[in-house]
Amino acid sequence: MLTSVRSLTAASVFALSTALAAPAMAQDDDDGGIGVELSGNVAIVSDYRFRGVSFSDGDIALQGGIDAAIGGFYVGTWGSTISGGSAYGELELDVYAGYAGEAGAITYDVGLLYYIYPTGDVAGFDSDYFEPYASIGTTLGPVGATVGVAYAWEQDSLGGGDNFYIYTDLEAGIPDTPITLSAHLGYTDGVFATDLDGDSLDWGLGASFAVTDSLSLGVNYVDTEGPSIEDFTDAGFFFTIGYSM
Repeated sequence: MLTSVRSLTAASVFALSTALAAPAMAQDDDDGGIGVELSGNVAIVSDYRFRGVSFSDGDIALQGGIDAAIGGFYVGTWGSTISGGSAYGELELDVYAGYAGEAGAITYDVGLLYYIYPTGDVAGFDSDYFEPYASIGTTLGPVGATVGVAYAWEQDSLGGGDNFYIYTDLEAGIPDTPITLSAHLGYTDGVFATDLDGDSLDWGLGASFAVTDSLSLGVNYVDTEGPSIEDFTDAGFFFTIGYSM
């Protein structure tokens, strides 16, 4: 995606959400100037998984976003229904801005993401936080490869702790078919770790099927290190229907 902002939050069904959430690069307009390009995406996922953890309590989530890009710079917002209890509420809204470009065979993306939980209802509880991110990508023969990092510094909403996340995504289309295969591996060190040691791995394998240029179906297997808690960190297969514009 430019590597999608939501792939470092490698989350719901990471392969398809990665493809759908990418901010579009700006294109020259017909007069030779630089125009603003808008893009959008909507999806239904069988479970919203954020770095291997369910944010929708094992239930279906509705997701969507919109981006504007010009000359490599982009801004956007993305939202999902969640099951966050009274502290986080029923909605996650992400706002982000960054710059993406190419240097030879390497693509790169750097930006800042702000996680907002506007429907939380616990007096004095601060749920929102910032997370800068960066990634580079290239192709290795038929395989697209991305490596990215995200770091949330110490903030009140994180209980005074911080969190470091590094991940890699691989993606390859099967020749002469509408099927794309993907693999993901992520490492968390900090407050979001699912293992009691304070760090953890999440991983997954997926496949997406391009019904049309805009409509895709996806299935992914997602797992994470640490205790397996039903509808929270348990491994499983998850499904996506997504449409990009």
